[in-house]
Amino acid sequence: MSVSADFLRSQIDYTAWASLLLLDAAAALNPEELTRDFQTADRSVAGTLAHIFAGDRIWLARLSGAPVPDFISDADRSLAGLQSGWPPVLEGWKRWAATLTDAAAMAQFAYTDTKGRPWKQPLWQVVQHVVNHGTHHRGQVSGFLRSLGHTPPTMDLHHYDRQR
Repeated sequence: MSVSADFLRSQIDYTAWASLLLLDAAAALNPEELTRDFQTADRSVAGTLAHIFAGDRIWLARLSGAPVPDFISDADRSLAGLQSGWPPVLEGWKRWAATLTDAAAMAQFAYTDTKGRPWKQPLWQVVQHVVNHGTHHRGQVSGFLRSLGHTPPTMDLHHYDRQR
């Protein structure tokens, strides 16, 4: 399979757009709504957003050759922490992708996961994983918002494409 750097850049831009829309929607919630336990792995709106953010941050560090941070911290689970930390990470993704070439997108990327296991796979698969990971968990948060009586933002890919 061949995947272009331009395609990956568009996917990175989409996931940044959608994540920031959802972060803005979360800002309208009160503290109890942000932390209500929905009995999922990441429990709450704040916890699930922090999980997406932490994934974005750790993968960017791996791809950039930067020190890999701890996966998630208590500060990451706060709305203020997400509002201050996530936008720079998303901008970092865009800067990283700006220099990506088609050849680099197809090349093998070696990394170590959080359990210390080594892996190797095409770089484009890593980027697609990050985008898919965000989409999956943003869908969970959208469901949480609905169950709290709020309307989540429209984050469908075709909506993003139509706005571009």
